[in-house]
Amino acid sequence: MDSFNFTSIGVISSCYKEKFGIPRQPNLVDSAQAELILNQAFAEESVRGLEGFSHIWISFVFHATQTQGWKPMVRPPRLGGDEKVGVFASRSTFRPNPLGLSVVELKGIVYKKSSVILTLAGCDLMDGTPILDIKPYLPYADAIPNAKGGFANSCPDVKWVVEFTEKAKNDSLQASERLGQDIKLLVQQILQLDPRPSYQQGSNSERVYSMKLCDFDLKWIYCDDNKIKVLELLS
Repeated sequence: MDSFNFTSIGVISSCYKEKFGIPRQPNLVDSAQAELILNQAFAEESVRGLEGFSHIWISFVFHATQTQGWKPMVRPPRLGGDEKVGVFASRSTFRPNPLGLSVVELKGIVYKKSSVILTLAGCDLMDGTPILDIKPYLPYADAIPNAKGGFANSCPDVKWVVEFTEKAKNDSLQASERLGQDIKLLVQQILQLDPRPSYQQGSNSERVYSMKLCDFDLKWIYCDDNKIKVLELLS
């Protein structure tokens, strides 16, 4: 087999600080902000003309799971975590080569003395993700109206109503002021997709779930009637 060596061109700075809780596809949480910080070797010339595109393709490395190897058959969450399909019929992180591909919104390009920073929205990438390549999204070529989506032919259903305790409301307000974005909306969009593993879905115990988001720990529980209660955002 041929082998290739690649060098990252930059790194992601994201609100997602760990794997758990990251949306399973890009643009499901459009309020998720991120930055792609290019290495110093790539100056302004390398992105000249990119500002004319609203979206970009990003090739990246699944750096948090690459040491776990790959599997020929995987259980996609969209099939309930029970049915298996071939790894190449999925977007599983456990691939022969730990490479991912996401299309995200390009909000702007910031030029600093030592680096070029792309500001992104709708990102599904963990903080620290190494980036291998950037390509512009071309609507006439990349959007195919009659394409088939197999077992994932439509967006996942939003089945959960997200409620906030008074403490969580206050925590969200403080975080929004501190971080300069609508944190309550970000939390709602993430949790209404139910980030739990498939084998845990369907049982609403009083277990407290937690994920690292931005600069805080988000804590919530699942209640009856498809409700999620956000307990607090712990700095």
